[in-house]
Amino acid sequence: MYAVVKTGGRQYKVEPGQVVRVGKLESAVGAAVALGEVLLVKEGETLKAGAPFLAGATVTATVVEQDRGSKVLVFKKKRRQGYQKTQGHRQDYTTLKITAINV
Repeated sequence: MYAVVKTGGRQYKVEPGQVVRVGKLESAVGAAVALGEVLLVKEGETLKAGAPFLAGATVTATVVEQDRGSKVLVFKKKRRQGYQKTQGHRQDYTTLKITAINV
């Protein structure tokens, strides 16, 4: 059994027991999270697809960790103008453990 869920503008294929890293969610570590935007569920040979979401379907997960990604450096330069600029960025992530898929 698996499902395709949408969170943070991205889609993830998840199965019960799987650990997935998604964009930051405002939840404490150990808290239960319900992902309500379920696009598709496959259970055995049956495939249920929503238009765009399945009504009443949710995926429950537990927050395992809140962390940040590695630093990405952004360097801009215009030649012969004496202009250069360096910026850094670290993306925030939430690690979820999928506990159940409810249809």
